[in-house]
Amino acid sequence: MNPSTLPDRPAQHTVLIGGASGFWGDSQMAVPQLLQQPGLQYLVFDYLAETTMSILQRARLRSPDLGYATDFVTSAVGPHLRAIRDKGVRLVSNAGGLHPAGCRDAILALAREQGVQVKVAIVTGDDVLDRQRDFEPWQQESLPAQLPPLMSASAYLGAGPIARALDGGADIVVTGRCVDSAALLGIAIHEFGWRMDDYDRLAQASLAGHLVECGAQATGGLFTDWEAVPDWADIGYPLVRMQADGGFELFQPAGRGGLVTRQTVGEQLLYEIGDPCAYALPDVVCDFSQVRIEDLPGHGGEGGRVRVGGARGRAPGPGYKVTATYQQGWQIAIMMAIRGQRAMDKARRTAEALLARTRAQMRAAGFADYGETLVELLGAESMYGPHRRVADSREVVLRIAARHADRRALGFLQKEASSAGTSMGPGTRSHFGGRSEVQSVIRTASFLLPKAAVAVQWQAAEDALPVPVPVPVTAQGSASTITDEAAAAQVPAAMPAGEDTVRLPLGWIAHGRSGDKGDDANIGLMARAPQWLPVLREQVGAERVQAYFAHLASGPVTRYELPGLGALNFVLRQALGGGGSCSLRSDPLGKCYAQMLLDMEIDCPRALAPQGPPVAARAPGASL
Repeated sequence: MNPSTLPDRPAQHTVLIGGASGFWGDSQMAVPQLLQQPGLQYLVFDYLAETTMSILQRARLRSPDLGYATDFVTSAVGPHLRAIRDKGVRLVSNAGGLHPAGCRDAILALAREQGVQVKVAIVTGDDVLDRQRDFEPWQQESLPAQLPPLMSASAYLGAGPIARALDGGADIVVTGRCVDSAALLGIAIHEFGWRMDDYDRLAQASLAGHLVECGAQATGGLFTDWEAVPDWADIGYPLVRMQADGGFELFQPAGRGGLVTRQTVGEQLLYEIGDPCAYALPDVVCDFSQVRIEDLPGHGGEGGRVRVGGARGRAPGPGYKVTATYQQGWQIAIMMAIRGQRAMDKARRTAEALLARTRAQMRAAGFADYGETLVELLGAESMYGPHRRVADSREVVLRIAARHADRRALGFLQKEASSAGTSMGPGTRSHFGGRSEVQSVIRTASFLLPKAAVAVQWQAAEDALPVPVPVPVTAQGSASTITDEAAAAQVPAAMPAGEDTVRLPLGWIAHGRSGDKGDDANIGLMARAPQWLPVLREQVGAERVQAYFAHLASGPVTRYELPGLGALNFVLRQALGGGGSCSLRSDPLGKCYAQMLLDMEIDCPRALAPQGPPVAARAPGASL
């Protein structure tokens, strides 16, 4: 846990890269902010969460011209294209989604309108719908006995074709599905001429890509101690200065809001990872267990700066992960505000009445029962289940979600919900957000596909021939997973037996960050100081976390160690009600899971116990 052990990096050729988007819908202020950074060479944009792929599939069903992240064209590139070209900044993005050529054509049309010359390359080959016969099951994922026809199937490509497109002189590289970190790794390979078997360097750049792929989440966004993060309104977006040996510094533009520290960046490292010793990517299997993050002194005035090192890599496996989509039924979610005395009881009775009324109407019309329903009282800690602390409230939002195989059946709930405003409890405001729409349920399934079966290409112009990209096929390296038992010798000694303890919330001694991968969730915990790591290890085991989330997660929980960071990572299987766009929950991505776990009470030796909860000193000018 001692960051001072990081080796000094020699002065040498570096490349400066800005992370300008963490998802489709991220702030429009990122690009103009980062373009003001002196020496900026590249911007990377990530748009393709698994939920986004479902959204793109719905869009493509409406029009074959859609299927890409339109915001990249209209908000990120279009208004700033001339400034981007004048400054010589190059862009890499996976905004192509399911239709990279459509995204390219839209950019070129804008460029022609503005009189700007720009070379746009696309990377293709990720569309593998026609290779279904070669699909292999993905890990522990359970699939229907009879899988419906697939609507799309996209392989998570690596960084090689991005580097080739940059070698070919592209100003903008647009890909379809690729791993989130591939954009930054492709830039590093191009700039430094790394070999594809230089696994430690590939792992370091992949880590840098992982840290910036969610935009401002690396600069104070979602930070546990959110009170300490100044000026959310003008939060800085991340910058990485990468060196040829793989070392890098992470910081943000001076004068902006946000916060870059070992803690804020450490939380982002833990976001959406599984086994930290086997973070599998198409180009390298990364080992993040010994990664160290060091605060660099003298940079407080610009929001902080850290140096990151210690990632290690080994040969990747012979297959690509493939995410496929398929349509399976329909769903709707309605919300209404209920206020006044005993609002929670009124809300429950309202939900029971509406579901009973519409079930009777559905039966009379010849429809089967709902496939699934969910009732949540937002504002009354519904998500917390048995850990709820709210006994009553005078104001809640009633949320009723339902799923059915037939779209027409959900029309009864869609129409009847408004009747609650006059025929049920006093203080009810139905449909305060507008009438809810019935949506198709686009589910995802994951597979493995041999790399040799995928024809990866890049293309530099509308009329140019695609250029094949050879994909090295390598054998899977041996794993070096650090689980509970293997980590025992790598961390401080355990708590002394029989020592006097005090009861306190976990959040007093740990930071936390949670995220999703399909129907699985992860929760990363990082000790606030080295002396509390043994307490974390003893008090927060996999079985206890599984019991704490038993009302939400039906699968097993695995705990992993990151000794270099002083952290634990928990992976909760089948924890999100299906996850993404096919979950009925109000939080289908597990965003709140770390916050929930930090409220869990633990026993801490009295001699190590903090005097009180962490006090995040509000920075001057902070606006909350």
